[in-house]
Amino acid sequence: MHSPPMRMDAAGGPQGAKTSPPKPSARVAEPCQAGRRVYNVDAPLQLWRAAIPSYNLCIVGFGSVARAFVSLLQRKHTQLERDYGIAFRIAGVASRRIGWLAAREGFSVDKLLTGDFSEAHKCDGLEPWLRAAGAEVLFETSSLNAHTGEPAIEHIRAALESGAHAITANKGPVVHAWRELTELAAQKGRRFLFESTVMDGVPVFSLFREAMPAIELRGFRGVLNSTTNVILEGLESGLTFDDSVRKAQELGVAESDPTDDIEGVDAAVKVIALANVLMQGSLRLQDVQRVGIRSLTADKLRAARGDGHAWKLVCRAQWRPDGSIEASVRPERLKLFDPLAQVAGTSSVISFETDVLPELIITENDPGLETTAYGLLADFVAAVRRA
Repeated sequence: MHSPPMRMDAAGGPQGAKTSPPKPSARVAEPCQAGRRVYNVDAPLQLWRAAIPSYNLCIVGFGSVARAFVSLLQRKHTQLERDYGIAFRIAGVASRRIGWLAAREGFSVDKLLTGDFSEAHKCDGLEPWLRAAGAEVLFETSSLNAHTGEPAIEHIRAALESGAHAITANKGPVVHAWRELTELAAQKGRRFLFESTVMDGVPVFSLFREAMPAIELRGFRGVLNSTTNVILEGLESGLTFDDSVRKAQELGVAESDPTDDIEGVDAAVKVIALANVLMQGSLRLQDVQRVGIRSLTADKLRAARGDGHAWKLVCRAQWRPDGSIEASVRPERLKLFDPLAQVAGTSSVISFETDVLPELIITENDPGLETTAYGLLADFVAAVRRA
């Protein structure tokens, strides 16, 4: 589903037919003279840019992640054109606060980032919004509902039904409807992708999907919740529990209500996403044995450190001999030389056990919002290039 030519897009180029573009010739700033004829050596470049496919993008949940994503798109638009032959318009944004806003010819990115939605018209619901915006790719960045995955699942289902690719940073749809949405995407010839849901866009899912064929994943363990990491370090340094929570909130890794982090719900959701997608499991939230960090005191943490150990909230999933998956989230006392014990602050780490690689470790140091935004961008490129 492609849009007709329209005005200048967010990448700064005119829109045109979506054919495979020729490579641009070297650009020369001024036309050159040859006898009485004037040859504009910019013409091949102009024709190439006019032939680049341009996609109408819609974003649900216009918070900090979505704004970081829009900023990253703006910064990367030239590279997307040059290296991948992709241009874009941001044609729809939506949230509980602003409603369903569409601008089919494209919002000004600069205006979007300042909260100026004057170019848009308001729609009266999800499906009218998708139609009005001419949605070709939906990005779901709304808040997580760990227990149902809604309304994010509804957003993604509607986008796929309308013929758009669907990309999410929200873990709920992966946990509660991964198979359904993946099958629907295949039926529609679209993609449902979700790299930003675990480890902030580090290519965990695509690593196994694209780069490790015929591998058997036997299990994994990791420290995947940065809020609890920050809280435990704060306790160990002498802060109270409440002060440690406030520190995590000031760093931007904890929600205003950090209960799901403290009680291990967020970590359990990540375990389910990884196990169901990478190990073909069918886990639900109640299948994960879960213990939070409230029982850990400063004295307990410092005593462990003095004995060469560290407490971390560890996520695990492992195949059992009977063919089921055992999954857990609980505090564990780890030796300091364990890679999971060494992760600090907002960083995270995961260790995979496979039939070929006994231990494959991926560590992410101090990610920011742009890291999550990059996962959305990478999925966008993957979706439109392979559809």
